[in-house]
Amino acid sequence: MRFLLDQDVYAKTIRFLQESGHDLVRVSELGLSRASDATVLQTAQAQNRILITRDRDYGNLVFVQALGSGVIYLRILPTTLADVHAELNRVVTTYSEDALAKAFVVVSQGGHRFRALPDRN
Repeated sequence: MRFLLDQDVYAKTIRFLQESGHDLVRVSELGLSRASDATVLQTAQAQNRILITRDRDYGNLVFVQALGSGVIYLRILPTTLADVHAELNRVVTTYSEDALAKAFVVVSQGGHRFRALPDRN
């Protein structure tokens, strides 16, 4: 899958996704480390990537302001890393890239919540 990784994603999570064979781009590689959340979301959409972040503010942008496309929000701490990675793996193997590109998914230690984005056509 094609992911854009927000600046707050842990290095261990990046390695986990790389080892799983995903196509990753970090916002820092695009010069977007200080970009607004809206710009990051729009970049993910323009590049046909699903945003992975630890920043919960993206829910407002996706649902209220109708910006961007798919987001995977990680509710993760160093102490919950292994469990959240296992659940993240379950998410990316259960749902298609197309389905994730049209959803806001919250991944946590105890499971995940998949919420389809409203149709914007």
